[in-house]
Amino acid sequence: MKRRDFLALGGALGASFVLPAKWAHAQPSRDAILRVLSEGAANSFDTFSVGVNRNSMQITWNVYDRLVRFAYKDRGDGTAIYDYFDIEPELAESYAFSDDRRTITFQLRRDALFHDGTPVTAHDVKWSLDRVVASPIGKAQFSTGSMTEPDQFVVVDDHTLRIELPQPDRLALPNLALPYPIIVNSRLALEHATEDDPFAMEWLQANPAGGGAYHVARAEMGERMLFERFPDWKSGPQPGFEQVLWQTVPAAESRVAALLKGDADIAQDLPPKDVQQLLENDAVKVVGVPTSSFQLIGMNCRMAPFDDVRVRQAIAHALPYEAMFQAALFGRGEKLFGGTPDVAESTRFPQPLGYATDLDRARALLAEAGLADGFDTSFSYELSVASVAEPIALLLQESLGRIGIRVSIEKVPAGQLGTLLQEKKVPFFFEGSISYLTDPDYFFRVFYSGETRWNFGSYNNPELDALVEKTRYETDQATYDADVRTMIELAKRDVPVILLWHPLLDVGMLKSVENYSYSFHRQLDFRPLRRG
Repeated sequence: MKRRDFLALGGALGASFVLPAKWAHAQPSRDAILRVLSEGAANSFDTFSVGVNRNSMQITWNVYDRLVRFAYKDRGDGTAIYDYFDIEPELAESYAFSDDRRTITFQLRRDALFHDGTPVTAHDVKWSLDRVVASPIGKAQFSTGSMTEPDQFVVVDDHTLRIELPQPDRLALPNLALPYPIIVNSRLALEHATEDDPFAMEWLQANPAGGGAYHVARAEMGERMLFERFPDWKSGPQPGFEQVLWQTVPAAESRVAALLKGDADIAQDLPPKDVQQLLENDAVKVVGVPTSSFQLIGMNCRMAPFDDVRVRQAIAHALPYEAMFQAALFGRGEKLFGGTPDVAESTRFPQPLGYATDLDRARALLAEAGLADGFDTSFSYELSVASVAEPIALLLQESLGRIGIRVSIEKVPAGQLGTLLQEKKVPFFFEGSISYLTDPDYFFRVFYSGETRWNFGSYNNPELDALVEKTRYETDQATYDADVRTMIELAKRDVPVILLWHPLLDVGMLKSVENYSYSFHRQLDFRPLRRG
């Protein structure tokens, strides 16, 4: 494609999408280019440096390999979803556990190359994993799989790496399929290392050094990025698109308009109200996948009156769940309300907690707690999620008012709620999060135990804490399942947080785009996409 044609590609998207002249170079045909619009922008080429945002994973997932990945399973509609329980080799050609499951040995692909043509070796893999545990963020995640020290990553030869575990840990292998353990071209990175920064963390935030399916051809961080297919990638089938042009368009209506005009192939980060518009248009399609993210109403168990389980149960019985679901998400999600009270329906968690709207029961519980006349409280949400949180807050305020709880709504500036939650200063709030690992004991460990902000209810139950530690290394499935059921029943009874739903991740796209595949991090995997 000539320079004027490449500029026209940007111009077709409107004035805000015009590409800089310095980006002009030979381009493939229009059908070979995937054009993606999103609300947010990446702020780093790295995965786990301090301050890295979620959008950065859209770069690293496509530009780097990991040793292993979660396989995709067909959803029966031409799309796919990741399968947490099916982990397949990526940069590794194969892997094997020892009989005692305390070591994992990886055989690397012998023909794997980094983008600069340098062969990938086990030394690069070890350096990359050493880098993960050298970072407080990376080490915190890897520790959930019993990987904390560099000497656990052993180079056997140039194409063989062994990971040694202090005990069998069911979370070790899944951790290696997460966004953190990207395999970095260590020789390139080390050229930019310093005594104070031996793993070149600062340089890697501003520069890619991978060997994944795509390499970064051009980048203006925060605005636009051009990816090109790496023809020597050997860790999977060659991607269907030669190039991917990813641009940041903050206004949802602009992303929708560009998609409807055919100026974009994919529009990400769509609010529910805009999804409704696309669902009514035959020219495009919307793929909605229930995510591993979840939204909740939290109550601080260490602050009165929420330290009384009867108050928390009363609120759980008073919420207008279905009205909130429709107002906030237009029904675009998987419900976590309703269900069977008191008992575990299965060992899957999250699962519906068993609460439904019952104002009489809510009033009775408040009376039992000595609060028949109700009480005053505040309900907080962050402005960055106002489109979903505001209708929830207003409906909650109205419904709780009927049982005597007088609620004032506090809108917290974007980026500040997390700090307040870390400091345990918020009594009652709306929040959301995501669990990368699907094991129920992992979920309870992160969201129902400990002193982190992720223990949203500030829940402190010694029985559950003991079960969290016990199940981590449990090898007998029947015992594990029984302990998980007990934890679920505690969560239902004590209700430190009220789980609402798994929102759908809705992605709008042209009908010509095929093989969309959802992964747990909610960012776009360019690699399996094709033009039909």
